[in-house]
Amino acid sequence: MGGLQISENALKVLEKRYLLKNEKGEIVETPEGMFRRVAKSIAIVEKNYPESPFTQEELEEKFYNIMTEFYFLPNSPTLMNAGTTLGQLSACFVLPINDSMNDIFEAIKRTAIIHKTGGGTGFSFSRLRPKNDIVKSTGGVASGPISFMRVFNEATEAVKQGGRRRGANMGILRVDHPDIMEFIECKAKEGDLANFNISVAVTDLFMEALEKGKEYTLINPRNGEAVGSLSPKEVFDKMVYYAWKNGEPGIIFIDTINKSHPLRGVGEIDSTNPCGEQPLLPYESCNLGSINLSKFVNGIPAYLENRMLNFEEAVSRIDWEKLRDVVHLSVHFLDNVVDANHFPFDEIRDITLANRKIGLGVMGFADMLLKLGIPYTSEAAPKIAEKVMSFISKEASIKSSELAKYKGSFPNIDKSIYKGPMRNGTLTTIAPTGSLSMIAECSSGIEPIFSLAYTKTVLGNESLLYINPYFEEAAKEMGFYSKELMEEVASLRSIKDFESIPSVIRQIFVTTFDVEPMQHVKIQAAFQKHVDNAVSKTINLPNDAKPEDIATVYREAYYMGLKGLTVYRDGSREEQVIRVAKETAETRRPPYTVPRPRPETTKGRTLKMVTDLGNCYVTINEDEYGIFEVFIYLGKSGSQTMAFTEAIGRLISLSVRSGVPVSEVIKQLKGIKSSNPVRQENGEVIYSVPDAIAKAIEKYLERGVQLELIPTAPTLKPILDIQKRVKKGEESERLYDICPECGGRLVYQEGCFLCVDCGYSRCE
Repeated sequence: MGGLQISENALKVLEKRYLLKNEKGEIVETPEGMFRRVAKSIAIVEKNYPESPFTQEELEEKFYNIMTEFYFLPNSPTLMNAGTTLGQLSACFVLPINDSMNDIFEAIKRTAIIHKTGGGTGFSFSRLRPKNDIVKSTGGVASGPISFMRVFNEATEAVKQGGRRRGANMGILRVDHPDIMEFIECKAKEGDLANFNISVAVTDLFMEALEKGKEYTLINPRNGEAVGSLSPKEVFDKMVYYAWKNGEPGIIFIDTINKSHPLRGVGEIDSTNPCGEQPLLPYESCNLGSINLSKFVNGIPAYLENRMLNFEEAVSRIDWEKLRDVVHLSVHFLDNVVDANHFPFDEIRDITLANRKIGLGVMGFADMLLKLGIPYTSEAAPKIAEKVMSFISKEASIKSSELAKYKGSFPNIDKSIYKGPMRNGTLTTIAPTGSLSMIAECSSGIEPIFSLAYTKTVLGNESLLYINPYFEEAAKEMGFYSKELMEEVASLRSIKDFESIPSVIRQIFVTTFDVEPMQHVKIQAAFQKHVDNAVSKTINLPNDAKPEDIATVYREAYYMGLKGLTVYRDGSREEQVIRVAKETAETRRPPYTVPRPRPETTKGRTLKMVTDLGNCYVTINEDEYGIFEVFIYLGKSGSQTMAFTEAIGRLISLSVRSGVPVSEVIKQLKGIKSSNPVRQENGEVIYSVPDAIAKAIEKYLERGVQLELIPTAPTLKPILDIQKRVKKGEESERLYDICPECGGRLVYQEGCFLCVDCGYSRCE
């Protein structure tokens, strides 16, 4: 790898998603080559500014160095596309949706094009007339915003973004829209609108009505007229309940956003990008990048001194001079990205160049705290957050002003807000950094560490142990390291009660599960005070959290000045995100249940179900007690598909023979989604092979449904002979406990699902 120091995991992420490939899919670029490509293409625009004190070559080296030393990384589309014919470098776009069929489907077309280039899109559906409202041109009634969200969702599903980044959307509806109650629960069923995050745009008037206990008015956007009222408590409680149930909808405080954004004379913001950290005007795009805070701590880590530092000591160990240099260079980099960008549409180019918004953020904050000996749970942690972000914001502003002196201020500058020249309309954003933090090998964004150790199963069923490098260093230097201890830590949510580990280490090395919800909010609020745009962060809650806990978080977040937030209650989704838990004597499974033996003869039927992977044949046999065994045939004998379906059949058979109710088996399988649902001749939709198996068993039990029944054959050959081979299907991207690409573990943070093994990410 030459001079570039990069881990095996980071290399895998780069090879999978970032390094250029030829027409055969072969990698034709090294990591050094990627960073050189990006640095060169971003520096080259400097030649357009003859008064610049920097040469193109000088800037190229500076840009290359801050990336290869992992002080700073730009957003993924810039790494992927800079210096290529595609050249689309922005991560975030907001498209307007106006209340006409032409505008709606024009937005859908533009969404597909943006997703193809690697960008994410945000929309407000608040301008669309409500469901059952009048449509004068046809004499009919409107279908409402949610119905059109489904059209956007399906369009996104059809665009795979070249296999590098999946399409992601934000769908927002104002709290005073007549369809708000339907919107709040539109993602109640897992898998629905899977390509959308959704958030309610909460107004000051709503929060005021909530506090006073008075009803608030609903407005028809078609004509601006009041059409009724609702109890704010009823609406608020419903938002809270569904956030408690599965993490959505999120909340954005739309008036807080509009009161503080510096381009109020240009227009009103009504939407954000998919993860909520970038409020944008219609057609705006934004270029983001993140500084790795773990690189700016002087001296040996405090945990190796076996002590925690106080706030003043911690501040003294931060390398402020180096941080200043990197901030200035990062702002220069991101401003050049605006010029280097290839915009997908004229409207996007025009307003992006007029406002020149950039979003410089951070990653590695939890790592910085570890090195400083500051627990994430401490009172000092928000103080460090505010101190660091205040410094970054101030220095970014200084650099933007310097750039404006020889490059010019952004055209839409409001001189009543800016007292001097300024190159960029906004400067700072805290964005998700899932893949970027894996490349830089640091903690993600401003999130706490998810776990200190975990095991990963690789080829040959070999288990490999992965340990947080700082925790491993502390364990070895302080003499409490052993493989057995690390394996035990891998089964824990937290080490706070683990007495064989020194007390100070237990206090410093906290994980997500040690952090109280309000501490998450305080950390986010501390950063938000000095961020122009917004902050992407997940407010994690334990599984036993109550809806009232979320209600408290929402209220406090509003009064603390947050622009929006997302909550996630551990285990709230049926398709559970990775859990880390230690098995104890009390939590182990009950005694073995012995399956009932197979009789000499059984009776049954074979049902044919059409799936996205081809015809699936489900053979169901009974004994005197009911369903006894299930065989599933899909694909050729010995194929990978057949192996999986055979395994499902065996597990179903074992379950029902052991006394598990068939209804429970159906419940576990029914509704599982794949990326290619199939409509049957009778109109029924089969979402996946597991869904088909569940529905076949369900129909077998009904016995009255008309469908193709094939008598159970004495051998498998008649069934296998009639199966047709179909194109290879894709793994479902909706099973969030394991990665659909590598089988690794997924974690939920910053509004995204991220595989910690291969870097796969999906912002839902």
